[in-house]
Amino acid sequence: MLFFAQQHGNEQSGKEGVLLLAKTLLKPEYAYLFNKIDLVLIPQVNPDGSELNKRRNANNADLNRNHLIMTEPETKAIHKLFDKYLFEVTVDVHEYSPYGDDWKKYGYRKNTDVTLGSTTNINIPEKIRKYSDSLVLPFVLKRLKEKGFSSFVYCPGGPPDSAYIRHSTFDINDGRQSLGIQNTLSFIQEGMNGIDTYKENIRHRAEGQMNGMLAMLEFIHANKTKIKKLIKNERKSLLSGLKNGKTSVQMIHTGNGKKLTLPLRSYFTGNDTIVLVDDYRPVVKSLTEVINPIGYLIPKSDKNLLGWMKSIDLKYETFKPGKNIKIEEYLVQLVDSTDFEGDTVIDPDLTSRYYDNLSFTDYYYIPVDQFKGKMIIQALEPKSMIGLATYRQFAYLVKEGTAFPVLRIIRTKN
Repeated sequence: MLFFAQQHGNEQSGKEGVLLLAKTLLKPEYAYLFNKIDLVLIPQVNPDGSELNKRRNANNADLNRNHLIMTEPETKAIHKLFDKYLFEVTVDVHEYSPYGDDWKKYGYRKNTDVTLGSTTNINIPEKIRKYSDSLVLPFVLKRLKEKGFSSFVYCPGGPPDSAYIRHSTFDINDGRQSLGIQNTLSFIQEGMNGIDTYKENIRHRAEGQMNGMLAMLEFIHANKTKIKKLIKNERKSLLSGLKNGKTSVQMIHTGNGKKLTLPLRSYFTGNDTIVLVDDYRPVVKSLTEVINPIGYLIPKSDKNLLGWMKSIDLKYETFKPGKNIKIEEYLVQLVDSTDFEGDTVIDPDLTSRYYDNLSFTDYYYIPVDQFKGKMIIQALEPKSMIGLATYRQFAYLVKEGTAFPVLRIIRTKN
């Protein structure tokens, strides 16, 4: 298991909660947990931001939006550690702010001590997502309430009269989804921030975070054998299925006919209450899928892409063409746009053509049959709404009237 906290420097209770957890786990009554769990704790991912009580790091980067392009040393360090041990369970610890003019105008705000969320990207196997949502989350949330802390499923969005409520992003650029896409039981825990993020009620906030993590440890300990088997099987399936499956590159949050009973606090009375949310979208559905290639060819002349490959620590090699393959190139006919969780991202119209002859010495080959295979596909497909081309430094990859420089290697049936 891996717990890491304070990617955002102004979210102080995550760090304090992990330090409290370390102190608590030294007590003899918790020694039994280590009979079945190997645990790594990172109390403070972003020390520079913490020192200034600012969200971003010293390079002015949001670390929890950096897990795909991986430009920052702190983000690289998390993934280097993950790649070394391939943790079965990870928890990214944050704080949410319930304050804001929109909420004050609405008359209510969130007031839950600790919220907990699982993975939502539908390229993560349903078995993992279902296990997280139906078993892990209910246990931890119930245990928190037993310890005297209010708890609820993580649901950003709102206020309900102006925005829909969902269970977080399906983007793979944050800590939870970037590790979850490698078939990991991966979670986000968010405690409630204070108006004064340093001092206000910091003990209660830190104790809530600590108790959430402790409950997670208790569940994992009790279900270690099942979890090990689940993750082993799904990672094995990941590697075997990447060469002939499909990957969703455009998704959308949708409703399922249910309404959400959202716990809030009234600005008028100061009391907790329940608001029934009509525009509740708990389901993620696929809009566009691609047939998985067996790999991609990256031009050696593109220093940006080469730097990204090395930052992500992808396996790549010189391509040795064999039988029964095709080399596919996308042609960008038109660059349109689409909505992605309230933001506008590119949505290119594409055609494709096949090469008969190609100088393979000009390219590096990235096979998709590796733990980061699903991430590779979502990153390198030009139509992906969460791909590299949606970032400023890689926007040049998708340009109207040109060929997309990354080529696909496809296995033919013959």
